[in-house]
Amino acid sequence: MSLPQRASFVPDLCGLRALFAVVSVAQLLAFMLSVARAGFGPLAWPELALMSMYVQWIAMAAAAMLCLTRRTLARLPALWESLLAYVLVLLVAAVVAELAWQVLAPREGEATLLTIDHGEFAARTLSISAIVAAVVLRYFYVQHHWQERTAAAAAARLQALQARIRPHFLFNCMNTIASLIRVDPRRAERAVEDLSDLLRASLADAGQFVTLAEEFELVHRYLAIEALRLGERLQVVWDIDALPQHLAIPQLSLQPLVENAITHGIELLAAGGVIRIHGRVTDQILELGVANPVPPQGRLSARGNHLAQDNLRQRLAAHFGPAGELRIEQTPNRYCATMRLPAAESPDAHRDR
Repeated sequence: MSLPQRASFVPDLCGLRALFAVVSVAQLLAFMLSVARAGFGPLAWPELALMSMYVQWIAMAAAAMLCLTRRTLARLPALWESLLAYVLVLLVAAVVAELAWQVLAPREGEATLLTIDHGEFAARTLSISAIVAAVVLRYFYVQHHWQERTAAAAAARLQALQARIRPHFLFNCMNTIASLIRVDPRRAERAVEDLSDLLRASLADAGQFVTLAEEFELVHRYLAIEALRLGERLQVVWDIDALPQHLAIPQLSLQPLVENAITHGIELLAAGGVIRIHGRVTDQILELGVANPVPPQGRLSARGNHLAQDNLRQRLAAHFGPAGELRIEQTPNRYCATMRLPAAESPDAHRDR
């Protein structure tokens, strides 16, 4: 199996945004060179125009060369990629300088725009190109590695957040299954199957998205295991008929809310109660919530509630930024946690239909 190709530190210079940046930087450089040559006196506009055209030739040709060779450069070690990219830019500058000299070179009996000889013209072009290329390529290199570190940190953060979810339901599930093995082996076997699906989901990529239908199926399996422990004390009402089942949602984002409702609501009530799972889509925002009864005294485990909720809140923020949030509504007898996130289709929705 071949290793994945390393991404090049040279950005894609073929796109319009990159092209605009190259033109802008080249024009700024041309203006600086013209001002440096003419001083603070009146700016010679014909000279600025000629300088701009010349610098733009070099900049656009170098961008085209890096664009065409970007994939090839990415196959090389980082050091060789940097050196070869640098050499290519200088080579382009030398070729453009030679072509420009052939067009603008002084000819006997004719007016000329150049007052220096061939060697000095090429040396000046290469010297300035070498400095600018070194600065720009260094910027590309630092920016690329900063983006890689940022992406790696975000992925690690998501993985750590999802890892904190696993123990919440694993231990309870294992204890329930252990108590059923001798009493009811068939129900214990079904519970093991449900647990295996939950484990598979919890061990998946932290950034993975699933459809609402798949997330609801995982919650059903979790509730089936908890029902073995709580019996008739646990009642669930699903108010989700209006939700498009193909919308995308971070995997294992609803299950912690349901577990929270059981742990800090149903278990504390001698007669149990009803958990209501509800959802709607309003203005392209998906709202999905879990409501549960609480003891009249409000005897909730604040630490446990806050841990699970902060965990989910951070995951939503990592995925969606300010567009992802978790809202809490609490009364003396009722507790409701609702997450809000952009309503977007799963990439596999059309394929699955």
